[in-house]
Amino acid sequence: MSKANPDFILIGAMKCGTTTLAAQLGAQSGIFITTPKEPNFFSDDAIYARGVDWYGALYKGAGAGDLTGEASTHYTKLPTYPQTIARLQSARIAPRLIYMIRDPLDRLISHYIHEWTQGVISCPLDEALEKHPELCAYSRYGEQIAPWCDAFGAQNILVMTMEEMKQDPQRVLDKAAAHLGQAGLTWCDDLQQMNVSAERIRRLPLHGVIFDNPLARWLRRALVPQSVRDRLKAGRQMQNRPKLSPEDRARLTAGFRADQSRLKALFPDNDSLDMAYKKFAP
Repeated sequence: MSKANPDFILIGAMKCGTTTLAAQLGAQSGIFITTPKEPNFFSDDAIYARGVDWYGALYKGAGAGDLTGEASTHYTKLPTYPQTIARLQSARIAPRLIYMIRDPLDRLISHYIHEWTQGVISCPLDEALEKHPELCAYSRYGEQIAPWCDAFGAQNILVMTMEEMKQDPQRVLDKAAAHLGQAGLTWCDDLQQMNVSAERIRRLPLHGVIFDNPLARWLRRALVPQSVRDRLKAGRQMQNRPKLSPEDRARLTAGFRADQSRLKALFPDNDSLDMAYKKFAP
């Protein structure tokens, strides 16, 4: 696939700062990130069916000598997308990999909020844990990254945490630069944190037609009083961040502690991994 063979891929995890890091890398001279940032080519069957030429076209804007990459969080969503690694291997792609993680419970809740706003999940958090096992699965970082270590070697995978990115973003970018062999990267403070669902507004059927359409927006503002619009908006908002019950928290913490041990065994020299598990300390 010539230039379509990326030099690096950010492989997740979902809701862990992957989009923010991708934006920072894409803002650097000499680094090219695809548009869309998250093509999910090797994971999603329907997208993979578009063929390698479609994927290769995503890199046509790269300059000579640019490091090229993409950032698809679907790549670490087992068991939902089981073919990702095999497809990469069949394409003879062996890029440098970056995997972002965060506190597993915080990630799980952010994932729930995301799916709630998208209308995928409508039930309370405790019920969603039973109906949507992916909420927990995507937070088992050791389980998700182990097949990548088997396929590409742990030495080719950089694991970092959202917690360290918030604490010292330049240090995270420096670590990414060293991993990619691209020195002199500078964190851009004027870039907004990406992928933040601050308002937690639930999408409805025909949301794009009703809310994102310029004409519909003008009519709504012209004909519907502000007080009514505020009341309707409040009805679609998640007013408070959901909380796990003590029982669910204890059960999940035990499972995530076991997965933490697996992750640390894969990356024994990575001292920053514990930052994602600070709340788990006895």
